[in-house]
Amino acid sequence: MELAYEGHLLARILLTIATLGYGLVTIKADFNATHATNPLWTPHARFHVVWQILSYSGVALIALGLIWIGGQMQVERLYLAGLLGVAMYGAFFAALLARPIYGGVLYDENGYLPFKAPIGPGKWDVNVSAFSIMSFILIVGLLAI
Repeated sequence: MELAYEGHLLARILLTIATLGYGLVTIKADFNATHATNPLWTPHARFHVVWQILSYSGVALIALGLIWIGGQMQVERLYLAGLLGVAMYGAFFAALLARPIYGGVLYDENGYLPFKAPIGPGKWDVNVSAFSIMSFILIVGLLAI
């Protein structure tokens, strides 16, 4: 298997960072007592979060292959890997906006709590902050192709 290092290196690096954001960081963030092993969550909700974590990781492995394995159609493969990221992060923001429809909230009292905003008053949500940064990196990566 030949790795692709020629051309679009900045795009590959940025797309890799964005991909690791949804494929690796979610394992650390969600496979613990705040989510997957949280005794206050219903067993079915824990099942769904583990399914989500494993799905994201699987899609991320495919995306990393598209980004780094050599072969034909490199530009198209970079766009496809980026669009997988758009689907992941876009679904988060869709769920964020749809919270009034299904009664969702951003955080749980026994999970990751909002933190003091580094600028100005108020508090910021951990997921919204992290996914906004990762979405920006993803967009710049797509533009760098």
